Parts: sequence; C-alpha cells; structure tokens
Amino acid sequence: MRYVLIGIAMMVFLVVSLAGFRGDISRKAPIELIADMDRQPKLRPLEPNSFFANGMSSQPLVKGTVRQSKAIPLADGSDVYPFETEHPAVSGLQSGTTNAVANIPLEVSMELMELGREKYTISCVPCHGGQGDGNGVVKYFGISAVKSLHDPDVVKQSDGDIYRTITVGKGVMKGYANTLSVEDRWAIVAYVRALQLSRLGTEDEVPARFHVQESKEEAEAEAMATTEEGLEE
Repeated sequence: MRYVLIGIAMMVFLVVSLAGFRGDISRKAPIELIADMDRQPKLRPLEPNSFFANGMSSQPLVKGTVRQSKAIPLADGSDVYPFETEHPAVSGLQSGTTNAVANIPLEVSMELMELGREKYTISCVPCHGGQGDGNGVVKYFGISAVKSLHDPDVVKQSDGDIYRTITVGKGVMKGYANTLSVEDRWAIVAYVRALQLSRLGTEDEVPARFHVQESKEEAEAEAMATTEEGLEE
C-alpha cells in the first residue's frame, strides 16, 4: 500500500510539474496534453491544397445542384431567393438606401394571410396579444412595456418598417430573422395590417362576400328600434 501511495504522489508531482496549476500565469506556452481539436488537418476555403487535382480547397458546385432555398414569388411576377440579402423584398429596404420599402412586395392572398395568422400566433401573441393590443401573457410576468400594434405610431409606419422590426428587432424586442423566413415575416406584416384594419376600417372597406347577412327578424327589430328612438326624440 505504501508503494501505491508513493506512486500516486510521484504521478501528481509529475503532472503538476509538466502542466502547472490551472489558472497559473506563465510566459511559456502551456504543454498540450489534449489538443481539443484546436488544430485540425482540414481544408480551409480559398486556400490551396494538394488533395484535389485542381489544387483548390473550395470546389465548384456539381452540375445540376439544386438550391437549398426555394424561390419566393413576388407580386410583380419575378422571384427572389432568401440569400439575395440586398434585394428589397429580403432586406425590406429600398435599393441603395436605408429607407424601408412602402408596401408588401408579395401578393397578398388568403393563403398569405393564413400563414401570417399562424406565425403571428406562434411568435407574436405572447407579447402583443391575439388582438395586437399589447396584452400578451408576458404582461402578467412583469413585462408591461409592450407596444400596441394599434398605436398611431405603428399604424402610420410603412409595411417595410414593420418588416424591419420583425427582422432585426427594436427596443427590447429581438429580431426573428433566424426563426422566421422572409415569406413568414411578410405574412405577419399582412396579418398585422388586417388587425389594424379591424379597428380602423369602415364597413364599406369590407368586401361584400364577408358581410354578415341579417335575418328578416333582425332587420325588422332594428327598424322598430330606430323608429322608437325617433318618436322619443
């Protein structure tokens, strides 16, 4: 047993002598017992190597390679890809400026609105609430300074301004570029506009197919009530 303890003590002394104590400051480079993959025999982009016949690390795409990102159809009939980060439909900015685009570049359809409602419910409702009035569930956990989407300052913003807020964030709100696709973000903008219009719009702005048809009894009751109000006056 004595020899075992002596052996362990010598091993500890040897390790401390070679590696030193954790956190020690020294002018000499530390002895690496394990490299932790800091240095790897790998190919680096744009650097020459002899592994491939053409001597390049970065190889051209194989003929017929399919893009990973799908094209996004725009309202003007053209397409854009998410990796075209300078395109106004992706950046939300007018070309060559820092000004946001005025309108949603995608065709606003019922499909886009349904997508916007779905993504809004997932990503926006916790803070802004289902009606967009800032009464989300986080309000009950001490976060009360949530902007109402019906605030005049928000209503007068361009579609691009709202898209940029969703993309890069604003104030305490983080950006959602990593979790929401370009199409998702524009869809949310469309849905936010629908929420705003639900409070600020007029009956004349609602398409006829969405008007609620009154029953004969309801119409007669409303007419009777109007007549009675007139007689009382």
